[in-house]
Amino acid sequence: MRIDELGLDPRIVRKLREDGIEELYPPQEQAIGPALEGRNLVLAIPTASGKSLIAYLAMLQAVLRGGKALYIVPLKALASEKFEDLSKFEDLGIKVGESTGDFDEVDPKLHLYDIVISTSEKADSLLRHRSKWLEQLSVVVADEVHLINDPERGPTMEVTLVKFKTFNPSAQIIALSATVRNSKEIAEWLEAVLIESDWRPVPLKTGVYLDGKVFFTDNTRRILIGDDEPVQSIVKQALESGGQCLVFVNSRKSSETLAGQLGEVVKRSEDFGAAELGKMAKRLVSEQDEPTHMGTRLGRAIKNGCAFHHAGLTSAQRKLVEKSFKSGLLRCIVATPTLAAGINLPARTVVVRDVRRYDSNIGYTTIPVLEIKQMCGRAGRPRFDKYGEAILVAKDDEQKDLLLDTYLLGENENIYSKLGTEPAIRSHVLALVATKAARTQTELESFFQKTFLAHQTDARYLNDAISNVLTMLQNEKMLHEDEPLRATAFGRAVSDLYIDPRSAAMIRDALMNFKSGGQFGLLHTICSVPDMQVLYLRQSDYQWIEDFESEVSDQLLVQPPDDLTKYEFFLAEIKTAKLLNDWISEAREDDIADTFGIGPGDIRNKMERAEWLIHATARLAGLFNKDAVQEIIELRTRVRYGIKPELLELVKLRGIGRVRARALYDRGLRTIEDLRNTSYDRLKQIPTIGEAMARAVKNQLGQAERGMPEEREDAQRALTDYR
Repeated sequence: MRIDELGLDPRIVRKLREDGIEELYPPQEQAIGPALEGRNLVLAIPTASGKSLIAYLAMLQAVLRGGKALYIVPLKALASEKFEDLSKFEDLGIKVGESTGDFDEVDPKLHLYDIVISTSEKADSLLRHRSKWLEQLSVVVADEVHLINDPERGPTMEVTLVKFKTFNPSAQIIALSATVRNSKEIAEWLEAVLIESDWRPVPLKTGVYLDGKVFFTDNTRRILIGDDEPVQSIVKQALESGGQCLVFVNSRKSSETLAGQLGEVVKRSEDFGAAELGKMAKRLVSEQDEPTHMGTRLGRAIKNGCAFHHAGLTSAQRKLVEKSFKSGLLRCIVATPTLAAGINLPARTVVVRDVRRYDSNIGYTTIPVLEIKQMCGRAGRPRFDKYGEAILVAKDDEQKDLLLDTYLLGENENIYSKLGTEPAIRSHVLALVATKAARTQTELESFFQKTFLAHQTDARYLNDAISNVLTMLQNEKMLHEDEPLRATAFGRAVSDLYIDPRSAAMIRDALMNFKSGGQFGLLHTICSVPDMQVLYLRQSDYQWIEDFESEVSDQLLVQPPDDLTKYEFFLAEIKTAKLLNDWISEAREDDIADTFGIGPGDIRNKMERAEWLIHATARLAGLFNKDAVQEIIELRTRVRYGIKPELLELVKLRGIGRVRARALYDRGLRTIEDLRNTSYDRLKQIPTIGEAMARAVKNQLGQAERGMPEEREDAQRALTDYR
């Protein structure tokens, strides 16, 4: 079906043609009718088969007719990708916005956009804040909807979709999914048309490597010449055919080690771009805010043409690797499975070396078939490759048969709701009451009967869970007793802050005991709440953490547990709080990484979560300990930048972080006034500052105000009387 046969607005047709799109793929052809008719739709087709385009066309057509659209993604990285895609249509007069930031803030300009892209959590937060423009939505797109199966992200995605079905029933819901066994069940729940297909735009050939041969599922075989290790042999042949390779392994250490080994293979390929790769590696190392061993190792790997990719990298480092691979400069990436989670990064050949991974809670576990098939689905680049190959690696005949039968020839698993636990329910119950969407227990029960969980199972037991949650929320003074159900000032604040009510209760109790100067007690408090994922304890950690705990025990606002079975988790909280403390004490990133066994990306992720929880603590201090508000707000800034208190004034300037602020301070430039009085020539000669930053600082000095905008806003909110 040609795009000019769809009845689309001619301007959309013109933009598609500019992007090289003239006709639809077969599954797109099946889906486009219901999509443009405004019917609910579940589109379950393989990776790179054009799911997003169908959603884009439905949104664009609706917007050009005066509607609005929301595109919900599971990851921030995906939000950026979709924003770039949809921004191409802005010259049609369509305004595209992205909203993934603080959960207790609503950008007042969001209603001005025609299409908004957000994460599930941010979409739910917008609903909690009763954003009026959500009632005007014509189309709601839920990308990667199979992640309802994910214990962490799934419940929020599920509840958010129920809210849209309930509060804006006229909005069209388009759910995009990988192929799963029970996609029909999802479609029935959403009252949607189901389009499912195994068709791919680039044929995919799958097989298993063993002893120098690849055994494909179509009963053909290939012999790999040479005595290289399995992955090296596969990659070498793929590069010789002019393709790019993605290799998936189960750990960060493995990804770095194997990237080094494969770099030797890449360097021997004909079109190895040594000069360009060398420049990129040098730029990556030089542009780090603070030089780290991780950045140096990544630079070395990139220089050799094979990068590694895992969650220990910073966001900027991961984006650089992805961009360089998309451009064709990097020929090979070795990644942990996180790369397979939705990021559009196809390759000619995908190698899956490991089908087991380590889980700190249960040890080594088998990776689900769905995840392995998503990795395999990255093989074959539309418009570039005539075929794609995905190869799993076996150690013996028994494993070869298992990999063929289970992963390559077997079906994906069913997906199941993960909403059925009290921790998953309590935050959503509070939000429904706080936003006045439910005023009685019966109304709450009715809402939860519309969930995917209730669709899949006899969920009458949910009524008991809801009753228990209501009792807990009333006991913690977040809800008034008796019906009609009403949130207290505390309850409304917790709902707006988007934190677990159990976390909020623990923070409130800690604030009651907080005294000035007890910053470590606050850091430990936020590390002890359900919203913070604590660091894993290594065998070598126990002694030094126990010694450190004895040093700070008098500062703790949350005391050690009496139950010895919980003591290990308490030590993990102390370890995590020590990480935060080292960061705000300006410990070097490399030293932190070595001490805690993590990467720069992990440090950033922990600080982002900690900053949010400290922000929530400041807001709650406005209710329970007003004298602590300013000190907690300053602690939030210290966590954001990783600084000691004396640098708080310097980081008010854009572009001045922990490294530059320390460089200025150590040279006697300790206040905004000091900087105003120093010369541009002196400023630019300071290491880490340079000409461009010196110029930027001088430009800002005329506009510098007392107090960061975030600090002023935090203080104002925290001191607001919610009552």
